[in-house]
Amino acid sequence: MHHHHIRPDTRHTLAPSGQGTVVLNIGRDIGALIIDTPGSLHGHEIEVSPVADPALRTHAAVRARYVRGGVRWSVVIDGLPAGRYAVWRDPVTVLDEVNVSGGAVTEYEWPVPVAA
Repeated sequence: MHHHHIRPDTRHTLAPSGQGTVVLNIGRDIGALIIDTPGSLHGHEIEVSPVADPALRTHAAVRARYVRGGVRWSVVIDGLPAGRYAVWRDPVTVLDEVNVSGGAVTEYEWPVPVAA
């Protein structure tokens, strides 16, 4: 059995966000990453880092986001310089890599078996 070391985030509100309430800092060379997760990860921080610099991490908490058709559990990380990013499963294990483009929002689906 794997132990998941994704930490609960105690510094930010975990209140759900409503439709149209997320403002993203994106532009020419700056993008955003949305990571959709299972609801079981609500309140946990997900970390990402540039693939070339694993120590330079940023994180956000999984929150409920009310959208047309129901609820999505996700992390929204904006202000990311365009490039390839590692999505961290826990503090020492990379789950996957994603490309973030400037002026765009990249979406990534957290694999369900990993959250079990």
